[in-house]
Amino acid sequence: MTIRVLIADDQMMVREGFSVLLGAMPDIEVVGEAVNGREAVDRVRELGPDVVLMDIRMPEMNGIEATREIVAANGASKVLVLTTFDLDEYVYQALRAGASGFLLKDASARQLADGVRVVAAGEALLAPSVTKRLITEFSKLAEEPRLSPTAQAAYGDLTERETEVLVLIAQGLSNAEIATRLVVAESTIKTHVSRILVKLGLRDRTQAAVFAYEARLVTPG
Repeated sequence: MTIRVLIADDQMMVREGFSVLLGAMPDIEVVGEAVNGREAVDRVRELGPDVVLMDIRMPEMNGIEATREIVAANGASKVLVLTTFDLDEYVYQALRAGASGFLLKDASARQLADGVRVVAAGEALLAPSVTKRLITEFSKLAEEPRLSPTAQAAYGDLTERETEVLVLIAQGLSNAEIATRLVVAESTIKTHVSRILVKLGLRDRTQAAVFAYEARLVTPG
């Protein structure tokens, strides 16, 4: 199944470079480009891509606002944020807005393609240590839990095992790694993850990880 990708970046060389790299992959098709956040939102509505490669700093509408609108309006398109800096303060905001992960712009062709595949499959791009470091770093900004009363109530509905799985998701473990850690079948973990997302009203594992940090279930450090 071909993964349809939209590239949103205000730099033409970046758009063209990523388009060439991804276009060379047999399972990925670049279906469109956007030069700013507003155009990205419009193009997603028009084309319905599986994955949006989203730059953060763009004119007219930045990538954070564009991500928020895309996630709110289109549950099918996943957003993969692109950034020049691995500790860009705006990346954490983008993850909170609904992005499924992020990549550095100097990522290799293989890393870029793998990132697109991971996000398209509904997984979170949390494995790279840089991602975990970023979420940890910026969760330190919150001395108190940031959860709304509604989110706090939803968190109270989690079972003890679901809370345990949520913490391990936030630590960047895959389903297979969590299954090994808890000595259960991987299918059991998939069921737990699905129930966690439904109970908390979250769209993917990245959002679950952010939730865990904001709920202070994972201690930054």
